[in-house]
Amino acid sequence: MARVAVVTDSTAALPAAVVEKYDVTVVPLQVVLGSRVGAEGVDVSSGDVAAALTARAAVSTSRPSPKAFADAYQRLADDGAGAIVSVHISAGLSGTIDAARMATAESPVPVHVVDSRSTAMGLGFPVLAASEAAAGDADAADVVEAAETASRRTRCLFYVDSLDALRRGGRIGQAAALVGGALMVKPLLHIVDGRIELLEKVRTASKALARLEDVAADEAGSGAVDLAVHHLGAAARAEAMADRLRSRLSGVQTCHVSEVGAAVGAHVGVGLLGVVVHRR
Repeated sequence: MARVAVVTDSTAALPAAVVEKYDVTVVPLQVVLGSRVGAEGVDVSSGDVAAALTARAAVSTSRPSPKAFADAYQRLADDGAGAIVSVHISAGLSGTIDAARMATAESPVPVHVVDSRSTAMGLGFPVLAASEAAAGDADAADVVEAAETASRRTRCLFYVDSLDALRRGGRIGQAAALVGGALMVKPLLHIVDGRIELLEKVRTASKALARLEDVAADEAGSGAVDLAVHHLGAAARAEAMADRLRSRLSGVQTCHVSEVGAAVGAHVGVGLLGVVVHRR
């Protein structure tokens, strides 16, 4: 049986070792820093975005072109793939998945496009599940099911110091942005049905971070879970959160700590701290 190849986009925040182990094809989004345009993770890093945001420079992103996906699908077919499962950032957050769907018409082998309804490791865990299934010689339908099941079992929670970047990029509604801008209010956010929504309003940053930990722990429960702790320009804060969760939860199987990619970073701003919980 011909192998099933797995494709994702650069917002997945997958550790490099995972990408290499499972030979995942990653199609990069484009990041615009002033007059400079580059591929996420290739030409533009998270640090570049953090520096630009700190300097209040203009930062924006754009989806990959349909041709970028078509080229990736063609290369995989040429390498012997009999089918492709392409798992991507939520359609509610990016047009990336639309570009992937348009490219399927040009693929010489069947392509199954999956909306993870999330991003960062909220996307990465479904991609990992799909990759593990494909490595076990599952057929395309079972690889799709693995990705969709992992997506349903994954919760993405996060805190940002300011909602300005999310508001400017249209990733959160004006009403929620106004709540976040209110005096002495620090919002906790989560991704619901593929969109960013307000979870809770907390009075101070320290209380918001403590509440983020509590909500993540409640979501994890006592069962087996994988965790990811993300940040942008807040490495010490992320490591401290990861250490507390490892100590607090008995069922942690893996815990990835990483800076979010440049494209996600452009929309959340410096100071992000996020926790992704994947229930096994």
